[in-house]
Amino acid sequence: MDAGSFDAAAARLHLTPSAVSQRIKALEQAVGQVVVRRARPVEVTDAGRVYLRLAREVTALIDQASTATGGPDVATVPIAVNADSLDTWVLPALAEVPGVSFDLRRADQSVTADLLRDGTVMAAITSDATAVQGCRVSRLGTMRYRPAAAPEFVDRWFVRGVDAERLERAPVVVFDRRDELQDDYLRLRGAQGAPRRHHVPASRSFLDAVLLGMGWGMLPDLQTANHLASGDLVLLDEQHHVDVDLYWQQWSLRTDALDAAAAAIGRAAASALT
Repeated sequence: MDAGSFDAAAARLHLTPSAVSQRIKALEQAVGQVVVRRARPVEVTDAGRVYLRLAREVTALIDQASTATGGPDVATVPIAVNADSLDTWVLPALAEVPGVSFDLRRADQSVTADLLRDGTVMAAITSDATAVQGCRVSRLGTMRYRPAAAPEFVDRWFVRGVDAERLERAPVVVFDRRDELQDDYLRLRGAQGAPRRHHVPASRSFLDAVLLGMGWGMLPDLQTANHLASGDLVLLDEQHHVDVDLYWQQWSLRTDALDAAAAAIGRAAASALT
């Protein structure tokens, strides 16, 4: 699934595409179900997700055994991370873990658990407190988001203060179509209308869009402290904020590499999150 096609998978495995196809067919005949949907890119079926996760678990155990016996393989840990955590506190944490390769998948914190369910990742930073089947979960802390904007934007749209009527008119920056943080704040302030939106699906670019005055946006405290101190940003509202609780979910299967990543993430979250 990682390669996206039989041809690409064959190149990685040093096999012919026909050989890869035959092995998939053999697996499907053995289990009596279709495990791969032949599309572009190829897609795993619900039944295939079970076997995909099993294959990743076996690979993880092989990596650990190879490392323990002095083999050349380096363990790879795929992790799903929300964009704001990735751009603020996660990378310094993982940089402290030696001898491990990380395959980071960026996804909204509300959907990262889905990547655990289908076997794409071994661990995830998620807003879902309910453990995925076959996983264990621990609370990391809270990311606090506050409404902020460039001073010039505030002078144009909120010179007389921030209220529901003005929030319904002022342009807003939204991460993507799954991002509900801005809407949560609008509801909190009693705004009913849908303001003009800019969709900017990258954490740092989202911040840049707010700094450039394209709109106001909900930004994590971890990103805004320096900009607020310098005056490049101002808070629209000193009293209201939106909190997102984050959790670490990982396979119940234990490997040294996965445990080392979990420990590093836990230490960093204790310092960065509330």
